[in-house]
Amino acid sequence: MLEVKGLRVAYGGIQAVKGIDLTVAQGELVTLIGANGAGKSTTLKALAGLLRPAAGSIHYNGADITARPAFELVRRGLALVPEGRGVFGRLTVEENLAMGAYSRRDPAGIAADRDRVFGLLPRLAERRRQPGGTLSGGEQQMLALGRALMSRPRMLLLDEPSMGLAPLIVQTIFETIRAIAAEGVTLLLVEQNAKLALETCHRGYVMESGLIALADETSRLLVNPQVRQAYLGE
Repeated sequence: MLEVKGLRVAYGGIQAVKGIDLTVAQGELVTLIGANGAGKSTTLKALAGLLRPAAGSIHYNGADITARPAFELVRRGLALVPEGRGVFGRLTVEENLAMGAYSRRDPAGIAADRDRVFGLLPRLAERRRQPGGTLSGGEQQMLALGRALMSRPRMLLLDEPSMGLAPLIVQTIFETIRAIAAEGVTLLLVEQNAKLALETCHRGYVMESGLIALADETSRLLVNPQVRQAYLGE
């Protein structure tokens, strides 16, 4: 579903991503782990059309999307849940969800998907008329996830969904991620909690200093001595 070859992304004169290859098959859950500053979030932003690559190619569903803008990729079914959530603070929960469906023109389908989001994330239903900026961090993460689902994505890019959240909320978020995957949505996950990410996904890439250092099935990465020492605290 996603094929990335030789991707390079630069900030000013700094090469944040230095030529990486990765693939994600339809229906797969894949994680990208690594230390802060390794280039993980930059990679997701490039895939989502928010940053223009300096070199390399990105193919999604067989089409070259390397230079395509973010709004076009959302219409093609590729959605990003950004690091830091990025909810619209003055808009209500319902209005935030409506923004996720901005490019759609099917009112009945939008209403059905809003009900589906409320079913997946009942806390949002309870807060439906509350401004997004007044929600807790965990509720804002739920809202960012629900907003992305409103675009009816075929593939979801998730950037640090557990960051700054209490363990119980993290558990809820990841239960929701698994439920979304069970519905057939393909996922590429960047996550600071390497153990949780590897236990959730099928395959994993380890990124170091803008390069892919390791790539394997997550069952093997979980027992890899290098990964255990560097990312699992063992």
